[in-house]
Order: sequence, then C-alpha cells, then structure tokens
Amino acid sequence: MRYVVALLFIPLLCAVDAVAASAVQGGELTIVFGFDGPSSRQSVQAMKREVDAIMHDSGVQVNWRDRKDIHPTDSFTNLVVVTFHGKCVMEPVPFLYDERGPLAFTNTSDGDVLPFSEIACDRVRSSVRGAMWGGDFARSDLLFGRALAGVLAHELYHVLAGTDSHADSGVAKRALSGAELISDQLRLNRNELDRIHSGTAH
Repeated sequence: MRYVVALLFIPLLCAVDAVAASAVQGGELTIVFGFDGPSSRQSVQAMKREVDAIMHDSGVQVNWRDRKDIHPTDSFTNLVVVTFHGKCVMEPVPFLYDERGPLAFTNTSDGDVLPFSEIACDRVRSSVRGAMWGGDFARSDLLFGRALAGVLAHELYHVLAGTDSHADSGVAKRALSGAELISDQLRLNRNELDRIHSGTAH
C-alpha cells in the first residue's frame, strides 16, 4: 500500500487504514521522524547507525526522512511515522526526571498495530544516565543515540511483526534496562526475526 504524506501528521493518522507494515515490499521501510523539542545531531546519527545494525538480519532496509523535508506530494510504499517528545539531548549535569512509565509506545486500533510510534526522550535519557559511569559520560551523545535506537527498534518490531505482544528476551522484551539500551550487543534474536519475516510476508 502506498501512502501520500500530508504536512500535518494528525490528519495522516486518521486517514491511514490499520496497517502493520506487515506489507513491507522489497524489504524497504521509510521512517519519517520528527522532534518536538531539542535534539542532538550526534545522537540522531548514532541512532540511525544503530537501528540499521539492529535491523540488518531482518532484511528490512530503513530509509530515513526528516518530517521537515517532506513535501505534500511525497509518497511511500511502506511507512512508519515516529515522533520524539521532550529533550532529545543529554544534559551536561544530572537532571532529575521521573522515569516511571513507558519509554515509547506504538498506536493500535481495534487490535491492529499502526505504523505510528512515539518516544519519550526524557525517560530514555533518565534510564541511560543511570547506567552510565566513568568514561561513558565522554561519549554520552553516542550512547544516548544508541539507546534511542534500541527503543525505536522495539517499536519497529511491533509494527513489522504486527503484534503488541512481548518476549522474555531480546529487543522485544517488555522492558529494556538502561544498561541494555547503551550496550552495542542489542540485536534481534531468531524468534524476533521469525516473527518479523512472518509479518512482512503477508
């Protein structure tokens, strides 16, 4: 199914049928992303690299488009819209924030997983800071970007597999710790890959 992107994403959300990018064709998926607060260029670049690495074995090739660069006539065969809320930057000094609650969520409608995800940067940042020590603070932008990638990959799993269920381990765990999010070892496991391949085959 091909989607024409409107400049306003709320009308787009209302107009799109319940689609789990379970119809990914040709292995390509476009992520249209946007920030409603400040963001770090280094963290965004790190996030993109890490998402590509996490998704590598799935056979899904991710194309990134900033929503500021989208034109009304642009169309995409397979689309996921991701909105980042809050401050998507690491604070230079400890910043107290209540990290309780989900780091991100993906919208559903009547049991169908929709390709619209939202990520709470403040909660991700708080989780990451609690897992950092020593020399980690010198590369906080990279680690924060890696954490955003892990959270986003979790939501992409839901969209691509067409499920809101979780797993006991891997990217699809119900809760990923700060240490897991900043690790460079977070990858899709065999069960997650099978679910994605099953979902994208329909």
